[in-house]
Amino acid sequence: MSNPTRMIAVLPTNNLEASVKFYELLGFRPKGDDVYADYQMLVDGKGAELHLTKAPEGWLIPNKSPCGVYFYVDNVDELALKVGASALHSPRETPWGTYEFAVSDPDENLVRVGQSLS
Repeated sequence: MSNPTRMIAVLPTNNLEASVKFYELLGFRPKGDDVYADYQMLVDGKGAELHLTKAPEGWLIPNKSPCGVYFYVDNVDELALKVGASALHSPRETPWGTYEFAVSDPDENLVRVGQSLS
């Protein structure tokens, strides 16, 4: 049996612990018992996986990160409530057919969370 093609986002972070806590708000948890000082694998239990890697000192400048991720979920409003006032905007319908909100993670990587309206 062949393995399906997968793609996993790897985001840099200055503070691995703070980033893990942030992504736990979005439903992620550490994958397995593997714990590394500079790398963390997270899963949501529904097929999404995100890896966080410690950025070299001075490499990731807050408010200037070119990185971002988009998570498709079925509970946009629930997750928007969990991130609260830190959301960049409330959930809303977009011209491209999604219902989504945006938030910055602790390193100001852009995180969009949405669902398809079709």
